[in-house]
Formats: sequence, structure tokens, C-alpha cells
Amino acid sequence: MNEYKLLSGIHSPDDIKKLNKEQLPALCAEIRSFLIEKVTKNGGHLASNLGVVELSVALHRIFDCPRDRMIFDVGHQAYVHKILTGRADRFDDLRIPGGLSGFTRREESASDAFGAGHSGTALSAAVGFAEADKMNGSDAVSIAIIGDGAFGGGMVQEALAHCSPDLRLIAILNENEMSIGKNTGALANYLAKIRSRPSYFRFKRRTAGFLRHLPLIGKPIYKLLLAIKIGMKNLFYGTNFYEDLGFTYMGPVDGHDIEALEAALLEAKKKQSSVLLHIKTVKGKGMPEAEENPLAYHSVYPKKSASPRFPEHFGATLMEQAMEDEKVVAVTAAMTEGTGLGAFSARFPHRFFDVGIAEEHAVTFAAGLAAGGMKPYVAIYSTFLQRSYDQIIHDVALQNLPVRFCIDRAGLAPSDGATHHGIFDVSYLSHIPNMTLYAPATFGSMTEMMKVMQNAAAPCAIRYANATEDADIVSAFYPKGDFEAFGVRANREDSALCDVSIVTYGQITKQALLAQKMLEDEGISAAVILLEVLKPYEETAKQLLPLLSQNGTVLFMEEGIYSGGAAMHLTDLLAKQSPAFAQRCETLAIFDHFAIPASPCDIYTHCAISAADAVQKIKNHRKNQKTT
Repeated sequence: MNEYKLLSGIHSPDDIKKLNKEQLPALCAEIRSFLIEKVTKNGGHLASNLGVVELSVALHRIFDCPRDRMIFDVGHQAYVHKILTGRADRFDDLRIPGGLSGFTRREESASDAFGAGHSGTALSAAVGFAEADKMNGSDAVSIAIIGDGAFGGGMVQEALAHCSPDLRLIAILNENEMSIGKNTGALANYLAKIRSRPSYFRFKRRTAGFLRHLPLIGKPIYKLLLAIKIGMKNLFYGTNFYEDLGFTYMGPVDGHDIEALEAALLEAKKKQSSVLLHIKTVKGKGMPEAEENPLAYHSVYPKKSASPRFPEHFGATLMEQAMEDEKVVAVTAAMTEGTGLGAFSARFPHRFFDVGIAEEHAVTFAAGLAAGGMKPYVAIYSTFLQRSYDQIIHDVALQNLPVRFCIDRAGLAPSDGATHHGIFDVSYLSHIPNMTLYAPATFGSMTEMMKVMQNAAAPCAIRYANATEDADIVSAFYPKGDFEAFGVRANREDSALCDVSIVTYGQITKQALLAQKMLEDEGISAAVILLEVLKPYEETAKQLLPLLSQNGTVLFMEEGIYSGGAAMHLTDLLAKQSPAFAQRCETLAIFDHFAIPASPCDIYTHCAISAADAVQKIKNHRKNQKTT
């Protein structure tokens, strides 16, 4: 930190307040350099944080954090906030399991008022804080910082509609891609700039105070002038949506002009009403390549593999299907590139639908497409799909509509942490009637599964990690390349005669293969059995039973929550078919926790589902079996 002369002296928001305004541009430049250095080295969200440097500095100069709560929507634009609240020295551990979170976390700092990782939650939380303050007699301010993308989400609109006009609440709309509302153009921006000046607000207050105190005629004149002002504004610009909802609207303000930002924030702080402050920023500000291509620098990785990943293979396979079948359509929720659908959207723009941050709508919309005779593929990250749980049941499964759920980022997400761990989807989909659940471990089996899904007559889901294909998994289970025979496969023909059976699916299969080698090095014969079709579980259990060790230990390894997961369902079914089976069975899974390490570590070890954990579990079971 020595090379950062100003930033090295910032340990809390109080230090920011001590700086004079002439020092602020230099501080912002240092923050940008620090972000680029650390994030390009360790990975993380870059463009979004470069865009909110001035805003974050201004917020901490005007407000008193943590008393005044700053609630960052999603949280991936809170890096500057973390730097300014004493966490700059932790950035070498950014996004490492147990290190500095890439999102806001209440457990990490008192300055993180509300944890986030999914979009659209900030305003609802801020309204809750503000209502609590009103009931508790506190004059603390709650500030929600929300990107324009999130404003299109239903949850933000619900919060806007519910918010009372008399709260100590400021909703900051950070617009960095598109214009909002009718107040656009040079004249509107000029007027907005005037309206953001302190002198403008002082004049308004003094005029209002003078007129209100005039005997008899003062208040009627003030009301008349106010009505004329509002009428003229509405005549020329139309009504403002936010003002119609009861907010005091301010802006737009240049989000990179600290003086203008501080003036606007100070005025918003003085108001005894709910305020919507509209600012405009440039995503990736200060890094030319990020400004030019903010999407590419939204999230950067310390090392990018040139090998294709499962989302990319999914997108390429869907492209091939769409070329053959005009009924194939793709739906996603603001994750076009992330889900591998960029090329599809360009090739088939009329058969591609990005509905924005609106997962609930995406699922019911797809249900309508399916009911209308189309073949929709809904590509959404595992943890984001959780938002549409009711729609999956009520609008898709209950009507037995063939919607194809393509569940990206399945399994643990070491860099993003608990908000992005895809460890619940198997559990929450397993008990839904009419649902088929696939879990490909190779590109070849994914391709074959998607061929089957293309002509599905009922809802189905395919889940896969954001990872490259593992050559060891391919050679272990598909040495002949017969991917069309996917389902339940053992990597040894004599699996039933082995001392140990390890049953698994998904990315954790690599850990299972490592455990097999460790056991065999100690003279314990073991087979790994790969499940690539989970549900219907009855059929999977029927195929699995003859492959299992006849008398030895059976271990289920699952990179997901145990309750309602595949291991629970299959052990119950197998125990009914073979009563003695229950005595031979053990399970490694995530048991009733969110997989949040307290210090930097390997995430599989933290969850006790690593290869070493598997070997120890098997040894303990074999030892106990011998003593009994």
C-alpha cells in the first residue's frame, strides 16, 4: 500500500472526511489503480467497481457508515466500499474460500448492512431498515445503490410500489447503459445540473419558507406556485414515474463528478422524505479496455483456460439443434454470455429471449412457449433458479409442460461463495412430480442428453458446472466413446466384486476417482459408479443395484445439500430393495450448512467431501463393520 499515498491513509470513513476536495480526484485515481492491480491478479468483478469509485467516496463523505446504512444491490459493486471501510489489506484473499467475499456480508463487517449476491434485494431491505428506524425513532438514513439492470426486475418494482413517501430512505439509481424516463436530452440534463446545485436547493427552501410565513396569503400562494411548477414540468416532460409513486426525484447527476454527487447526496440527506437519486456512470471508468467492453471485464479471472466449458458446450449444442428444429428457442435472465448463449442470440435473434433479471417471468414465459408448441430451453444459474421455484411447480410441472431447464453453475462456487453455491437444485427439483433430472459429467453425454430433451413430453432439467471437461472422467467412464449409453456406469466391470463402491455425479466425480486411487494404493479394491440420470430415482436405483459392491462399503459422494438430495432418495430406495444395504451405506454430502469457510481453505475440505474425507469415511466404516 506504500505506493498509494492517499489510499494507504484510509482506514475508515472518518479518514475520507478529513481530505479536502482537491485531494479527491487523486484518491479516486489511486482506488482505480488498486482495483485494477488486485482484481486482474486475483479475479473478481472489475468494470462495475471502476464505475462507482466517485459515488462510493461521496457516500462515505456525506453519510456516517455504519449508522447510515449503505446497501449495495447484488453486492459485486461494493469493492470500493470495502476498501474505504478498512478492508484494503484483505484484497489478496479476495474471492478465495474463507477470504474476503466478492459480495457484501454482514459477518464480514459492521459496514456491510445487508448481505447480497443476487440482484434486486437492496431496495426491499432498505425499505425494511427505514421502516424499522421510523418505528424506533431513529433518524439514520438507509441508502440503496441499485443498477439500472436491476430496476427492471420485479422485486425492485414491488419495493418501489410499497415504499412510503415519508421514510429516511435514498434509492440511488446508477444508470450506466441506458436512459430511463423522458427527462433526456441536452436541455433536460442542463436543468438537472442546475437542480442539483446547493444554491438551487437553498433558493427553493428560502422561497418556500418566506411564502409559508406570509400572513393569510402566503400558504395559498406557495401551493399555487408549486402547482404551476409541477404542471409546467409535466406539460413539457411528462409525469415522472418515481414522483408519482411518492418519491422526491433528483437527477440525473454525473456519477463521476464528486462535487455534484456530494451536493446531491447532501440535499437528499436533508429531506424528510423518500428520495430517488438518478446518477449516470460509465462502467469500467478509468480503464480504457473495460470502458470499451464492460461485459468482458464484468468479472475477470486470474487464469483463463482456453478449453471450452460446459456452458459453452451447451450453447454450441443448442445452436446445432436450433438449425435442425425451428421450434427450439432459448430463454435466459440477464445471463446471455454467462450461460453460453451469445452465439445463439446472434444467430437466432427471433428465437432468443433475454427477459432481464426476472427469473419468475422467464419460467412462466417458457411455460407459455411450451404450451404454444415451442421447445423452450431455460438457461439460468442454479442459485438464481431458486427464485422461480413456485413457477416451476405451479406453471410448468403441474401442467406437465415440456420446459427444458438448463441449470448452469451447478455445485460449489469457490470464488463467489454461498450466494452462488449451486447445492440446492437437486434437492428442490427431486420432489417435483413429472420432472426428469440429468447430470452430465462429459460433453459427449451432455450432447446425447440434449437430444433426448429436445423431444421431451414433460419437464426436464440438466445441471452442469462452470468447468472444463475432465479427461480423467471421460477415460474412466467412456473409454469407447459410447456416450449415447449414458445413465449409470461403473469404471470397473467387476464393480460388484470390489471391497468398496463410490457412487457420485457431477464435478465431485474427480474427487471420487482420487479416493479410488488412494484406496487401491492401500490394497482396498474400489469402483466408482457415475450417475448421469438422477430422477426418476426408481429407475436409477434399479440400474445401480447390480453394480454395487455385494458385501462391501457403499459411499455416496454428493456436491450438494443432503436433505432431499440424490443420496437420500437412492439410499432409501435401495434399502427397501435390499434390507441389509442400509448397514453398508455411508454418505458424504453437505449437511445443513451454507458452506461458508471462516478462513482461506479448500472448499471441498471445508465441506468434508474431499477425496481424503471419502477415504477416511470408508476406512472408519470398514473398521466398524469388522468390530461388529
